Amino acid sequence: MQRSLLSLISIVSVLISSSVVAMAEVSGDGDSSASSAAVHIIYTEKPVDEEPEAFHLRTLASVLGSDDAAKKALIYSYKTAASGFSAKLTAEQVSQISQQPGVLQVVPSQMLQLHSEPGMLHSRPGLNRRI
Repeated sequence: MQRSLLSLISIVSVLISSSVVAMAEVSGDGDSSASSAAVHIIYTEKPVDEEPEAFHLRTLASVLGSDDAAKKALIYSYKTAASGFSAKLTAEQVSQISQQPGVLQVVPSQMLQLHSEPGMLHSRPGLNRRI
């Protein structure tokens, strides 16, 4: 049960962040050093004595070198269903942040496409029912 809940939380996190990621990639900031950076989702332990976003920014700043750089790189801070954040990072930064205390996993963000239209339930091949 707990394993399936964690899987569901991961999937929901990716789906929620995909729209935020798409907007961030479209807007771009024209910075050539950021062009090699890609959006990643960084799963963290839930901070105990600190607000989640402050912890996420502090973790990012430890790799990026400043609070300002961390604020620019942070795309979204997950606080409810999961603890973590999404940020634009280079391969070297991904390697560094993976070593930070409290970081559980770093995964590249990806766009997923559903195989059915919204509101459709496929109960068996060839049979579509509206839910």
